[in-house]
Amino acid sequence: MEPITPGKEKFFIVIRGKSRKGFCRGCIGRVEADTQRGELMGLLYCSGSNAGAPKSGGLVRREDTYPLSRHQAQLLLFVSSASKRLELLCNPQLFSAVCELTPGDLVVVRHKKGHLPGMVKNLMQIGKNQDKDDLQMLGFEVEFVDSDHNLSSKKPSPHPLFSAADIVQVVPSYSVPLGLHWRDGQCGGLNRKAVTRINSMPIIGSRAHQVRENQEQSVVQSQTLSKSHVPLEVGSMVEVVSNAGITVYGVVRWLGVPAGKTDEWAGIELDYVVNGCSDGKYGSQRYFTCKGNRALFVPVTKCSPDSRFVFSSTRGETPTSTDAPPVPSFEDSDDQDAPPISESQALSLLVGKMKGIQGHINSCYLDATLFSLFSSSVTLDNICKRPADTEQPIACTLRKIVTRLRRQGFVPAESVMNLRKQLGCDTFQTEEKDPEEFITVLFQKGLCIEPLLKLRSRQETSQGAYTFQIFLEKEQMGQVPTVQQLMDTSCLSGDIKFEETPSCLMVQMPRFGNKYKMFSHIIPSTELDITDLVHNSLRECFICGDLAEYECLQCLPDPKLQPGRIKQYCITCNSQVHSHHTRQGHSPKALEVPADVTSDTPLPRHTMQLFAVLCIQTSHYVSFVKYGLDPHSWLFFDCMADRCGDDQSGYNIPEIRACPELGVFLSQSEEEMSRANLSQAPELVRRLLCDSYMFLYQHPAEPLSQPNHLEP
Repeated sequence: MEPITPGKEKFFIVIRGKSRKGFCRGCIGRVEADTQRGELMGLLYCSGSNAGAPKSGGLVRREDTYPLSRHQAQLLLFVSSASKRLELLCNPQLFSAVCELTPGDLVVVRHKKGHLPGMVKNLMQIGKNQDKDDLQMLGFEVEFVDSDHNLSSKKPSPHPLFSAADIVQVVPSYSVPLGLHWRDGQCGGLNRKAVTRINSMPIIGSRAHQVRENQEQSVVQSQTLSKSHVPLEVGSMVEVVSNAGITVYGVVRWLGVPAGKTDEWAGIELDYVVNGCSDGKYGSQRYFTCKGNRALFVPVTKCSPDSRFVFSSTRGETPTSTDAPPVPSFEDSDDQDAPPISESQALSLLVGKMKGIQGHINSCYLDATLFSLFSSSVTLDNICKRPADTEQPIACTLRKIVTRLRRQGFVPAESVMNLRKQLGCDTFQTEEKDPEEFITVLFQKGLCIEPLLKLRSRQETSQGAYTFQIFLEKEQMGQVPTVQQLMDTSCLSGDIKFEETPSCLMVQMPRFGNKYKMFSHIIPSTELDITDLVHNSLRECFICGDLAEYECLQCLPDPKLQPGRIKQYCITCNSQVHSHHTRQGHSPKALEVPADVTSDTPLPRHTMQLFAVLCIQTSHYVSFVKYGLDPHSWLFFDCMADRCGDDQSGYNIPEIRACPELGVFLSQSEEEMSRANLSQAPELVRRLLCDSYMFLYQHPAEPLSQPNHLEP
């Protein structure tokens, strides 16, 4: 046991597992010692008036906890509800920003009157230290902002206190939205008390600082490389990049010089609501009228023509989603392929609206599949790694799509429509298809890739396939199966084995579109063990772990032997297991074991890692993609999350969202996940479990290779 010295104090929050001696989910503790069994011995901090004083603790498994700094622990301790603490932890970008708050930063807080904007005045310590082990709860003193964006406090201090969980949005002082302005001199005259704080960043959001630096750098670059001003008029469609690097789009409703200014400004009605904007007023003067939080006022030099469209003129033309390439133009002049998006860059490059692949005319099956396969996975990267052959136009088109996605974070609908046309089937251009059909046509006919899977059937014949379809009877499984159980049962029931370990395994669930699914929800297996599914693979005895020599199909559903898992036995265990009266009628099948293999020969395991999930709901496909090694590094992608305009002249707005809450859920054991109450689970977690259509796995050490005839 290794004690923790005072100079190396560590804190943690319990994120999963059963309650053990007071350590329940959401509680905060201090590490006193590490045990050799991988457990933490710690003190538990209670809630209420004595929240800062630790009480007797106990042991908790390390994997059931999440490490915290003292500053983070004190912020979370002021959050009275354990569930709200965990909810905040599931939003790493927000949690990181809250931990970095300083006086002068703008926030939106959850209040009894709704979500209200305000300015952080101080970081307040609640309670007094009675002992060196005490934690002082930390809260934020916030001064509200009125509807005209003026500080509205009529009373001096004290200002109301809010916990970290009460903050729903953070705008650092250096990146105040352009639509939010303070009256001249008022902000500088605020009484800002000095506060002592720990400059900390949670591990779960350790990339947020890099994201912020990238955003600041992009602003500098955009200012340095700014184009000559394009004349604007009322009705022009424009875009504005804020100091935080966020692009917003809208229509110019007013041009002129507002009160107190000397240069020309534009009043823009945005496409969607943005916190900090107005309904057409700037200061106390109204310049036009629109819905609340949609009016943005900026200097005209900050405006650029809406880069999602290219116009022949600025007058009298209505754009259509197929006539104009969205977002900035992309020159594919560099012969070097873009590598998969790294974990450190994924959030800054991909998260937001108009990100990912833009949907158009029932293309969601294709967009979700392409994003899942090529955004971050390295397994299929060699398909786009070499210059496309001139005789393979589909490979060339796909290469451009992938390169643009990885470099720009966005692919317009026009690029994907070109791929659909080149696939050779007219229905691919307009009709909704299934992902497995698209994958087969793309890999086989378009890219000339050999089948990813080689399957051996009971007739000892080998067949190639690109995806694996689960076939079984519902009675063979429990109500809430795992992907591992579905794979084992389907392969054993059909007497199917893999000839070799595949580099990529795409497993299609037992359902048919959105009309029928065999199970209400399916538990993802983040690691898929296919050792027992590979032909002639050396296997362990299910009972004792020695070399297995027999396999039994009838033992598969046995409730006393982990139902749903493949059962193979050594000679001794096979005899003992089948001596039971309920198993005497079984017919175990002998396995092929090489003569030179002994019982003490090391038996390697063959595992696959989950990297993406395709889901379908109401005929619409979306995808979840793991973009890094961190368990919380998950993205949710929807190619048609929103729409601007009508069906004839509008366009779809794709969106990518970070969903670390999925990583938190998947960090539990499969047993814990199967017992979870889905009604209380986050929205995206429920969507994945209930709507899963295809699970995508990759071999961690063997990237996919191409046939030689595709070499340049």
